[in-house]
Amino acid sequence: MSQKHTENSGAGHERSRAYDASLRLLAARARSRAELAERLHRKGHADTVVTPLLDDLERAGLLDDADFAEQWVYFRHRDGARSRRALGVELRRKGVDDAVIEQAVAQISDDDERGRAAALVRRTLSRRRAPVADDADAARREQRRLVGMLARKGYGSELAYGVVMDEWRAAAEERAADGG
Repeated sequence: MSQKHTENSGAGHERSRAYDASLRLLAARARSRAELAERLHRKGHADTVVTPLLDDLERAGLLDDADFAEQWVYFRHRDGARSRRALGVELRRKGVDDAVIEQAVAQISDDDERGRAAALVRRTLSRRRAPVADDADAARREQRRLVGMLARKGYGSELAYGVVMDEWRAAAEERAADGG
């Protein structure tokens, strides 16, 4: 066998291994181009194999940053109650282009974001025992905890404080109506 044939079959074998690894990674969950490239490089695949392979996967529709970002935003906002800002940070860390991020987070309106934050606060309040009405210090501590919870999910302080106070008042009114 000639030296050239051996080199070509070695390159073909590496591409085949990289392709198989790509399919396994994409079968687990959608990934950004940068994220998949990083994982393939970590597995020891050369850039000369990875770049053309990723181009082929994009052409085949198996790798699409815009679709990945849209799915990421939808599920992380719905299930993780993340804010637009937090989702943008997460996508940036995954190597998604700013223009693609902007388009993906635009699917969340201000009302959607506020509603998701309110639902999270309501759910949290329903699981916790409310402080006694005359314990103002305990009420402030609980309100700060709730604002902090929203802040950790990326919500701005003004939105977080407004949502917590609105939900706190609603919960207090509900307890009063129930005689508690």
